[in-house]
Amino acid sequence: MTTTDPDVQRKILNRLKRAQGQLAAVISAVEREDDCRTVVTQLSAVSSALDRAGFQIIATAMKDCLAEPGESTDGTQGEVSMSELEKLFLSLA
Repeated sequence: MTTTDPDVQRKILNRLKRAQGQLAAVISAVEREDDCRTVVTQLSAVSSALDRAGFQIIATAMKDCLAEPGESTDGTQGEVSMSELEKLFLSLA
């Protein structure tokens, strides 16, 4: 994934790392045979963190495509079309 904004890239990576930590907590909770409330709460946190990261990635791609239609941030032509972005966005819903 490429983006013209390093701050956005850092935020996305932070969200994904947070989800990774939350997933480790889910695995630990299952291994410890914690009650279902604990497992489901942690699983919900993982899911939410991944959704937020996915939406941020798609929003960044849409912003970059609208800023430079027909050209991706790395200078290649038509890397992701708007219809592809729409499909990706809807796949997260």
